[in-house]
Amino acid sequence: MLLNRLILAAAAAAFTALATPLAAAPLPEAKPDEVGFSQAGLARMDDFFTREIAAKRVPGAVVAIARDGKLVHYKAYGQLDPVKGTPMPLDAIFALASMTKPMAAVAGLTLMEQGRLPLQAKLADYYPAFADMKVGVTQEAGSLLLAPQIRPILIHDLYRHTSGLMYGGRPDSSSQVARLYPDGTAPAIEGDTQAFIERITKLPLAHQPGTQFEYGFSIDVLGAVVEKVAEQRLGEYLANNVWKPLGMVDATFAPTDAQRPRLARPFPNDPLTGKPQAIKLLDTPLKSDCGGACAFATIGDYVRFGQMLLNGGELDGARILSPKTVHHMTSNHLGPEIKNTVANVEPHRAGFGFGLSVAVRVSEGLSAVPGNPGEFSWNGAYGTQFFCDPKERLVVVVGTAAPGDLRKYYREQVQDIVYGAMVK
Repeated sequence: MLLNRLILAAAAAAFTALATPLAAAPLPEAKPDEVGFSQAGLARMDDFFTREIAAKRVPGAVVAIARDGKLVHYKAYGQLDPVKGTPMPLDAIFALASMTKPMAAVAGLTLMEQGRLPLQAKLADYYPAFADMKVGVTQEAGSLLLAPQIRPILIHDLYRHTSGLMYGGRPDSSSQVARLYPDGTAPAIEGDTQAFIERITKLPLAHQPGTQFEYGFSIDVLGAVVEKVAEQRLGEYLANNVWKPLGMVDATFAPTDAQRPRLARPFPNDPLTGKPQAIKLLDTPLKSDCGGACAFATIGDYVRFGQMLLNGGELDGARILSPKTVHHMTSNHLGPEIKNTVANVEPHRAGFGFGLSVAVRVSEGLSAVPGNPGEFSWNGAYGTQFFCDPKERLVVVVGTAAPGDLRKYYREQVQDIVYGAMVK
């Protein structure tokens, strides 16, 4: 009798151990062959990260792959903290860097749907100082001529990075104006939103508004506009209108003391160069919620966000945007009159345009990675990535703490492996 009770107890414990990961999954789960994936093909993801971790090129990773709204791969690899040797948990929290941008854009689009933030509105209607910004034109002798704006910066320009604003020190920009700009997170560390606006409006624009895609502070400024219109901090607005409705339980601009032990950390030195590296936001509090680079979340949180977009703005009964708004967001907004330099940011983005805060594949071929026209995506400088392929009903989100150039290698390899594992 005692033996039977022990056997039953052991069986119950085993079932609980198996059931717990399923209960914790951010989306329903399916076997790979049920949604057109090869199990052997997906096992290549395990092999890939096993090799990379063994070679000490990346501390660890979390990978989520969903098709038809169901997870076919949801795994953690390696270490959360390579110094302490902490194993990587599925609910590791990653500094998202520029993967903050699509979330800030969704916040702005919710206001657009309310008739409170139209795309053709002038930015200066919300922050007048932008009207007085000049455009820096490099002369043959190397000096900068400051020219007036031919047309004002529009809210539309912020979403698609055609405002003329830029980031300082980006290797993909040859503009002399770049040396005048701070790096992406410096303003949020140093001051509040108003201080950021005052700092950025004293600088010249890199291009005339509406003429060239130039990656930079545009979405940070959009976040500041959201704060002005909503009359609350960006993080508060996102929590109430995006994160909480979607069940993104760890999404935040300010990790709590309870969350901090789950922050994913990089190697102290860049594996490629041997030089010291760090993700400053892991240990430096922010003074403002920068919509371009400063949010944190788990991969489970973000796969729910991606699935919401793929579903046309809704997930599990929570509607964030209308299908028509999501379609507009994920369409190419770089017309023939705009110089497209999206592939300068990442070399595998040849054949991509840009929508409202996301890169959008516009043609077959050209890109270094497989996919379909209509695929939309963006990545983070600290080693995160996401892409959605509406034709394949696919969402992929990856988290690593890899702030060096190696992160671009992982983006390409992961996409190759994912599409290579699809058999129908």
